[in-house]
Amino acid sequence: MVFRCVLLTLLLAVLPGRFLTASPLEREATASNHPGRALFSEHCASCHTGSVPKAPGLEMMGYMAPAALARVLDQGVMQPMAAHLSAVEKNQLVAFVSGKEPAAGDVEAPLLWCHSARKSSVQADTSTVGWGVTHANTRAYTAELSRLKRGNVGQLRLKWAFGFPDAVRARSQPLIAGERIFVGSQDGTVYALNRETGCIHWRFFARSEVRTGIIMATEQGTGSLLLFGDYLGYAYAIDAENGELRWDRKVDEHPAATITGTPALHGNSVYVPVTSLEVASAARGTYPCCTFRGAVAAYDWRSGEPRWKTYSIAEMPQRVGENGKGVARYAPSGAGIWNTPTIDPERGVLYVGTGQNYSSPTSATSDAVLAFELKTGALRWAFQTRRDAWNTACELADRTNCPEEAGDDSDMDIGAAIILTRGNDGKDYLLAGQKSGHVWALQPDHGDVVWQRKLGRGGMLGGVHFGMAATQGTLVVPINDEDVQLSASATGSRWNGEQRPGVYALDVASGEPLWSWPAQDVCDGRPLCKPGHSAPATVTDELVITGSLDGHIRIHDLRDGKLLWQHDTVRDYQTPGGGVAHGGAMAGGAGAVLQDGMLLMNSGYMLVHHMPGNVLLAFELAVDDE
Repeated sequence: MVFRCVLLTLLLAVLPGRFLTASPLEREATASNHPGRALFSEHCASCHTGSVPKAPGLEMMGYMAPAALARVLDQGVMQPMAAHLSAVEKNQLVAFVSGKEPAAGDVEAPLLWCHSARKSSVQADTSTVGWGVTHANTRAYTAELSRLKRGNVGQLRLKWAFGFPDAVRARSQPLIAGERIFVGSQDGTVYALNRETGCIHWRFFARSEVRTGIIMATEQGTGSLLLFGDYLGYAYAIDAENGELRWDRKVDEHPAATITGTPALHGNSVYVPVTSLEVASAARGTYPCCTFRGAVAAYDWRSGEPRWKTYSIAEMPQRVGENGKGVARYAPSGAGIWNTPTIDPERGVLYVGTGQNYSSPTSATSDAVLAFELKTGALRWAFQTRRDAWNTACELADRTNCPEEAGDDSDMDIGAAIILTRGNDGKDYLLAGQKSGHVWALQPDHGDVVWQRKLGRGGMLGGVHFGMAATQGTLVVPINDEDVQLSASATGSRWNGEQRPGVYALDVASGEPLWSWPAQDVCDGRPLCKPGHSAPATVTDELVITGSLDGHIRIHDLRDGKLLWQHDTVRDYQTPGGGVAHGGAMAGGAGAVLQDGMLLMNSGYMLVHHMPGNVLLAFELAVDDE
């Protein structure tokens, strides 16, 4: 499970204290007296505490931005149920559920809208098909497409900065398509921005946070559709020209289901991965843990018609007893799929990595690499690193729902996308990065192990967290190795060994080290600053681009790791609309996006103990090098 820290944040949403700026006792006192608590109990609890299977619980809703919650009450599916509430009562309800007061009145952050009479072009570059740049999730740009080289990166200059309203994190990887840039945000808004100025052509409101990347599918006569998922487990297709909804689908009916991995496109199908935050629900000893199973669902990208859906665990959860409070226990569960599917057209399969089981007994497909048939979704093979079960209860004083298998190093999730690439020996390899700090090379036909190497100490946020990159026989591995104190009941770090945050390069064919760049702690007292590398890397023929939890974008030489350029994002930025945005930590599945001399990068990753921020930064070469 990739975001155990996130889940402890959600846990705070379930417990009496939801106000993260106060001490635990202050939060409890404040929340217990909050007027929104009584409103929730009277008007919402009958559905949102487990009695209605499709209704998300407080664990889920507590992670939504206030603006998104307000839209649900005023315009969305809950509008009929909330019609009798006054504006003040709705604000109180939103404040209680989100733990944050809504913006006063109808005040909106200053935004710059595009008013040019000339219509900007929207086109999908066939060189970039998704989050990983290629079907194989190598995150590798050609020199021709990126125009960035080791000799010209010093010419990069900030072109504009776009601030996401009502946000403390920015983790939707943007898409460059012609003269437009598409990106999602914490409050559920998807923006179409002008590449030259950062002004807004249109915006679309999803139901909840869009943390996946945006991808585009194009067909003559059909036009271009933007495809993405949201926090509540809906997949969307919207028109790239005007942002109008073409179709949406609830990918999984479990109330805790969510989509974090960017969908993958191949042929006429879009493949959507599903994970969940039921791992946080299990923190309550009265919760019947656990019933969610990870999945991949395939849809016709033009119509949204379902093609197939396959679970990461074939068996349906069954009652296997009771917990210490007499509440039913269910298994098997978990094995969520946090990452973007990797497409292998030659072999007719897609690959994903899975997280841990939530309950005991464990299954053979948790903490594993799975290969599914592209046409049918049938499981072709599975490679498991080690059986593992864990949920949030294992970090708390009340361990009622903690699985018996939970150990001291139960952070074996494969949360980063699998890479399919060719080594310098001419052979194909599947490369999987694990939160334990291990990197695995597998043979794609059957999943046999070719080599494995442990680069980091590992931990709750990695080891390898969000993504590696590969090009020309070289694998680039960001390592986080962060210590995380999750709650007052935690007893300190449970991971032994030396922390090794930084950037590492391995030979794809052999796993032998090529170079390393150990991260230096440059935080110098900066609050919430960490030296780890959690965000996915991006590579070109000559360069490695990374974002760090210390707020720096860095560009290294692919040959030897030498640092060529860096930018500290932790400062205020004037936005095109005249507002102010702020940079912070970089993580959350969004890495650098490159095209024709432009570099895009999100900055901001507030998850209790990381630096918040709400900005998309657009850099461009100041001088044409040709």
